[in-house]
Amino acid sequence: MNNKIRSFRDDVTLLFRSIPSTVVALFTVSVVVMNLLANKTIYQSDLIAIDGGIIVSWLSFLCMDVVTKAFGPKAATKMSIFAVLANLLVCLLFYIISVIPTEEDYTAFNTIIGGTWFILLSSTIAFISSALINNFLNWGIGRLFCKNPDGKLAYVTRSYVSTFIGQFFDNFIFAVLTFTVFAPIFWDGFRWTLLQCFTCSLLGAALELLMEVIFSPFGYMVLKRWQRDGVGKEYLARRNKA
Repeated sequence: MNNKIRSFRDDVTLLFRSIPSTVVALFTVSVVVMNLLANKTIYQSDLIAIDGGIIVSWLSFLCMDVVTKAFGPKAATKMSIFAVLANLLVCLLFYIISVIPTEEDYTAFNTIIGGTWFILLSSTIAFISSALINNFLNWGIGRLFCKNPDGKLAYVTRSYVSTFIGQFFDNFIFAVLTFTVFAPIFWDGFRWTLLQCFTCSLLGAALELLMEVIFSPFGYMVLKRWQRDGVGKEYLARRNKA
């Protein structure tokens, strides 16, 4: 047992030394900011609801796709868990700040940064679930391109398919937990139907996929540069021996 724990620790340490810090930083910031921006709904109709998180959600999935291609789905999942833990720490600090009494009235500020516990729970479950789906689906699709696994067609196919499906489940799990499980209890009976959850999740995933299509060339260029510079060779050698 101790050997397994030590091996896991060494693997994680080497992984975070191997993934360029810029990608880890951007990914972690995108997860934290996405959680904050999700508090504001920027468009809502009977079929779709879009919150501010859509502005950066594409970046989270783009980073996961790049890391999955370069280091494997387990590596991308470990990075995702790290970002979730960082987000939970930020939310805890924000909550502490929100409950500190002050002479001036900061009610609006405290309400925003204090958050709602069941929304945080729903978003955490949804993101971890969608990260697992995205990372392993991306990896599985990539294995189908035996002749040219590093080509642009392989990259865009695995990225677009996994992003759309991963984003859909992220939206759907969050919507179901928040608006059909918790909201009827804590928001005076307000609720969404499963059809509303499905249509909003589907249309939201389509919009997020569009963002991925626009910015995916940057991810492909990053991967090519990593391959040229030999980024992560030590980690990949360790993974191949395991």
